Amino acid sequence: QAQLVESGGGLVQAGGSLRLSCTASARIVGNYAMAWFRRAPGKDREFVAGVSRNNNATSYADSAKGRFTLSRDNTHYNTMYLQMNSLTPGDTGVYYCAANRYDVKPDATQCTDWGAGTQVTVAS
Repeated sequence: QAQLVESGGGLVQAGGSLRLSCTASARIVGNYAMAWFRRAPGKDREFVAGVSRNNNATSYADSAKGRFTLSRDNTHYNTMYLQMNSLTPGDTGVYYCAANRYDVKPDATQCTDWGAGTQVTVAS
């Protein structure tokens, strides 16, 4: 059974918006901090946004600040969202949901669980 499942990717024109979702298993909810990473073509996986285990802190990469908003389902905390606005072709890549024990802005090596990813393509 997958612990993290992403959805919501797709093709969008530059300037458009997408909302990604990540549904987490019961083992992860409340016990792990969660984050979004992305891998652009030909590049390493990079941090995009993260939220603390108890949902009281968030962190964003500089490239995401002011355009992306991370939120979690307020009732069950089992679903995390990434609202992405003002998208540019530079945002194209595979977006991954990840979990780690402690850090609101983790390095990829700190993450113990990963989703399969969802493709985001921004056309110019």
